[in-house]
Order: sequence, then structure tokens, then C-alpha cells
Amino acid sequence: MVQRRSGTGENMIQLVRRAKSGDAEAFIRLMEDNKESMKRIAFAYLKSEEDVADVLQETILDAFEHIHALRKPEYFRTWLVRILLNNCAAVCRQRRKQQPVEMSEETFAAYTEGEPRGVEAQSDLEFLDLLRALPEESRMVFQLYYGEQYSVSQIAEILKISENTVKSRLRRGRERLRGTL
Repeated sequence: MVQRRSGTGENMIQLVRRAKSGDAEAFIRLMEDNKESMKRIAFAYLKSEEDVADVLQETILDAFEHIHALRKPEYFRTWLVRILLNNCAAVCRQRRKQQPVEMSEETFAAYTEGEPRGVEAQSDLEFLDLLRALPEESRMVFQLYYGEQYSVSQIAEILKISENTVKSRLRRGRERLRGTL
């Protein structure tokens, strides 16, 4: 499993403050520092590499446009993940509304391959395969808890659910994985 960067040090807080004051270089550095984490979270939510790329682009744009609204710099990562999840949900809603279209053989192969090319480490691929075995409600909780090392309380805040709901989704997901393995 991938260890996430701490992201809570003074350096990150200083970068956020600089970005809030209009420093584009600080904002770019924040996005670079969080890019891989955002990719992993988006891949857990979406299956298509193209959708992930679109969501990441939209998330970066939204964050840039609204960083001045971030009240506490220490909550930057939580705020960024919330924007990302909202954008992922919007893509899913949009996909449900669209009529199915014919897929080219190349597109079909990319969808059925099951391995996002943007995530290269074997342990990440195995983790993504495990996530796919979970119900959708547990998938994001597992990604945030095990993949990104967020605490139960942080996940509850990001997903706007109670801590007990997070704990029960983790428990049910573990039980489901035990049955699968």
C-alpha cells in the first residue's frame, strides 16, 4: 500500500497561505504534492482513465478559483478531497444520464483491462482490485482510510457522514473482503 505524505507540516500550511494570497507557484506546488493522492482517490471512484483526467483537471480549476474561500489552511487536503469527490459524483451522475454508445475495440480494451495505466505500482493495482470487490458505499471509505491514511474522523468530515457510519462501512467491507479472499 502507498504511504501518503504527511501534508500537515508547517511547509504545507505556508504554501496554502501563499496560494490564498495569489501565489500561483505555491498553488502549483500544492497540486503537484497532492496529484498522486487525487489520482488514486479518483480511480477508486471512477473506472475510466479519461474520466479521472477530466475530474483532476476540473478539481484543480475549482480549487484555484475557490482557494480564497478556504478558511483554515490546515484543512487544505480535506477541502481538496471534498472538491474531488463532488466532481467524481457529478461525472457519475452525468454518465447515468447519457445513453450508451458504441465503443471502439481500443476503448473497450481500456475499460475491460482493469488496470489504470496511470497507477503503476503492483500493490496499487492489487489494492484497486480489492476496492472493486466492495460495494460503492464502502469503496471510498476504504480508499481514504487504507489508501490515503485518513483517520475515521477525517473521513467522516470529508464524506459528511457520521464516524459510526465510517466505522461500520469499514467493518462490513473487511467482512466482505474476508469472504472474497
